[in-house]
Amino acid sequence: MQKSNLLDKINSLPNESGVYRYYHNNTLLYVGKAKNLKKRVRSYFSFTPSLRANPKNSPRIIKLIEEANNLEYTQTSSELDALILENSLIKQMHPKYNILLRDDKTYPYICCDLKEDYPRFEITRKVKKDSLTKYYGPYASGAKDLLEALYLCYPLRQMKSCKKRCIFYDMSRCLAPCEFNVKLEYENILKQALQALKNPKQMLKTLNEKMFKYAENENYEEAAKIRDMINHIKNLNQEIEVDLAKDVCFDVFAVVSDNEFLSSTRLVINHGKVVSVINEKIINKEGDFLSQLLFANYKEGIIPNNIYIKEENENKELLSEYLSKLANHKVSIKIAKTNEVKKLIELAENNSLINIKKQENNLLFKLKSFFNLTNMPYVIEVFDNSHFQGEAIVGAMINYNLSSNEFNKQNYRRYNLTSNNDYEQMQEMLIRRINSFSELASPDLWIIDGGKALLDLANELLAQNEINVDVIAISKEKLNHLAHRAKGAARDKLYFKDKVYELKTNDEILQFIQKLRDEAHRFAITTHQNAKRKNDLKASKLEQLGISKANIIKLLKYYENYENIYKADFDEIAKVTNKNVASKISKNIK
Repeated sequence: MQKSNLLDKINSLPNESGVYRYYHNNTLLYVGKAKNLKKRVRSYFSFTPSLRANPKNSPRIIKLIEEANNLEYTQTSSELDALILENSLIKQMHPKYNILLRDDKTYPYICCDLKEDYPRFEITRKVKKDSLTKYYGPYASGAKDLLEALYLCYPLRQMKSCKKRCIFYDMSRCLAPCEFNVKLEYENILKQALQALKNPKQMLKTLNEKMFKYAENENYEEAAKIRDMINHIKNLNQEIEVDLAKDVCFDVFAVVSDNEFLSSTRLVINHGKVVSVINEKIINKEGDFLSQLLFANYKEGIIPNNIYIKEENENKELLSEYLSKLANHKVSIKIAKTNEVKKLIELAENNSLINIKKQENNLLFKLKSFFNLTNMPYVIEVFDNSHFQGEAIVGAMINYNLSSNEFNKQNYRRYNLTSNNDYEQMQEMLIRRINSFSELASPDLWIIDGGKALLDLANELLAQNEINVDVIAISKEKLNHLAHRAKGAARDKLYFKDKVYELKTNDEILQFIQKLRDEAHRFAITTHQNAKRKNDLKASKLEQLGISKANIIKLLKYYENYENIYKADFDEIAKVTNKNVASKISKNIK
């Protein structure tokens, strides 16, 4: 699109709220929201002597405007709707110039349901709106150690479902409320445990005593476990030690930046103490970092009445309105004014500065630099498919978080496929994954088990849907016409854009991608085997009815799966096979 056409689109914008999107051809560059679309978009440009970037913009915005040759917009009924839509589009489409904050991770809470006769503590990531369930956290780390420490220090009901006294009673770690009436004693112990959750270091003396006792009895493994537990509790908030001496609950956010990164710190203050310190660090791009932080941090968790920030933000009132609706109570985003809150902001800023200077995950940066990826590859999805002679065709997707170096198995996905060849199977699987980006946010990088054809397919599907996700393909080395998967020895080829990479077998990047590919293959094979066993069981039901294998194959070719066979009516089955087969299925299976 020529700049003259771009000018026509700018002039035709309404004076209404909405979301605007800049493109270079079909590549989405930037998503923004506006109270007044025409005024906001015009502010990016100078119009004399010809259309060009406004020199008052930041260098990144000038570069963006120089690249843009197309503009689209979506009008909304309110500025708040525009803010929500902007956040959703950024998560789903990965615009090149937008800040992208991952919000597909949630931090755990420790909860206690006071409605139970004998309440106990559990870890949860989902918060229910229930006044009689107490939540503590969220915890960026150490929640599991804190929970175990509570059960070591206080003789609470250890098991969720227990019907008779057990070994914990014999060890004096439970009062056995399953057998005895210990209501009053239990209530006192519970109060002490709840107090310890507010100040976990109360438990250190008891834990040290237990550690030394295990060591004296030469039970060094248990002593080591408690030693690690003690260290984790000591380090829960080692950077920030604050006691406001007031029973107040609120959150504090601080944001700092340099040329490369944005870093934020969230302090969670419960009952006057800092119970959690949550850090985020992302690549420095354009956009409102605070808005994305609030969208991500309060997606699942508890929302306090007050959230403090250092300085004014153009979306402050909109975000307060959004969070109030989400929380079902008034939420105020306030500028820090009192000395005690200003001190917390300062502490949070110092914490963010420490975070921005921390040693980085080398592989994360190596991967981005080597391929010159558009996105920092924090979250990676890998795709593979599996079948045997066209039977039980399944697709598999695994999810890996490179920032924490762990497989996210809760984000693995299985796909039952109907296509007959590898290309169409991958196409079917990727289309279904793209269609689910609103449920599970798009990753930063896709890895496809296949060659250049599948790489081009993935890039084409992403472009059609205006989504910026980097794609790498890996094709297996062939030895005697067989795939060679041995990590550290296979000379697999890597494909990115129009380049082919043949790295040494001991290369860290190649071995990492092979590791992910092999996990996807393992998951695909397991999924296929489970599907085949299920299908074999269903096939055996038909065989037991005396239906021949030839007729079973006819039915499967026509209906694609056993469920459709079982649902089909008599006349249709009779046409595919014969009346005898239709009668057996109708009488014995339906």
